[in-house]
Amino acid sequence: MVQLPLWPAAKRGVPNSVLRGALFAAVQGKNRVAMKAELLAVQKGMEIRFTGWQLDQSDLDVWEQALHLARQHPLGTRCEFTARGFLKALGRRTQDHEWLKNAFRRLAGAVVEITHGHRTYFGSLIEGGVRDERTGRYVLEINLKLSALYSATRWTAVDWEQRRRLQGKPLALWLQGFHATHAEPHALSVEYLHRLSGSRTKRLRKFKENLVQALRDLEAAGQSNRSRSLTASCTLRACPAGASRGTFPSKRRVITLVDDDVAKYQKPSLHRRNGTSKAGQSFVETVDLITLWILVRHQLVTG
Repeated sequence: MVQLPLWPAAKRGVPNSVLRGALFAAVQGKNRVAMKAELLAVQKGMEIRFTGWQLDQSDLDVWEQALHLARQHPLGTRCEFTARGFLKALGRRTQDHEWLKNAFRRLAGAVVEITHGHRTYFGSLIEGGVRDERTGRYVLEINLKLSALYSATRWTAVDWEQRRRLQGKPLALWLQGFHATHAEPHALSVEYLHRLSGSRTKRLRKFKENLVQALRDLEAAGQSNRSRSLTASCTLRACPAGASRGTFPSKRRVITLVDDDVAKYQKPSLHRRNGTSKAGQSFVETVDLITLWILVRHQLVTG
């Protein structure tokens, strides 16, 4: 018997390979495009090729909930639910039946090739199913071969209530999933996150603005009980040289965020190193790194 991991009721188990790339893009549904065997952006060590109508974060919610129900049954067997109950679990209007039908059409019609390490899953994201048009009852099947994506260290339990609070905010939803798959923070360029998220925002400056807002949305949705408030503008600043190489300041170097999102370190030597002369004066580097991601994540860990 092949079965998905039994994650807690308040979580949704998702393969890391799905959350670390553009399979479920940070786009609005109206902007989706059709693809044919297209190679999608994904983190190093993985590869995703996709055919079908582009999937977005609302499609990911549907897929996560379908897998959540299916985890209680052997894969390849029937999983039953009502449209009303399913929509209620998503935090959507219980009369959104047509919206749900369209999401299942996209998921059933999509063909993916997901490679993580030496293993590749190819096939649909849901096998198919039966729907009773009178009662709204579904019988759904999930391909048992999807279990190949759920080896011990290659899936993440994502906070479901937080996703519900972020509904309608695709970039914040994408960041939530991406962030959840990493035990430690990393310095990543804005361009890299722009590509990885599948965003269709053409101007990088505008994407930076959206990124700041998405981080604020994440914090407001409760990314961590210990997180501090952000006052964000459209400006991103670079992190110190040590952090830009993927390392972090020690806990003794207290980080705060001020009105213009410039990081201030309570250590004079850092300020002098970055070209300023007075202790407490903010530093600015020209390296285009997403400082807020580093700083917010650091606050969540040490806050």
